[in-house]
Amino acid sequence: MIGARQVCLRILDRRMSKVCHVCAKGPSFGHSRSHSMVATNRRFDPNLQRVRIDDGGTPRRVYVCTRCLKAGKVTKAR
Repeated sequence: MIGARQVCLRILDRRMSKVCHVCAKGPSFGHSRSHSMVATNRRFDPNLQRVRIDDGGTPRRVYVCTRCLKAGKVTKAR
């Protein structure tokens, strides 16, 4: 049985959206506040880098957030 999260990640992975391949961190939304405190919508994107990883012996290029890269959750391909 495939969960809703796995289906969502498969769809997002196909479109190459701004989602981390390792932790599935995506954009979050909030407001920009001007000096007069007017709220305008904005989007906070994760810091994603396109890297070559070793995925089961096969090198492939995926988007990984810098937090996962620094933590060593990914093995880079040569």
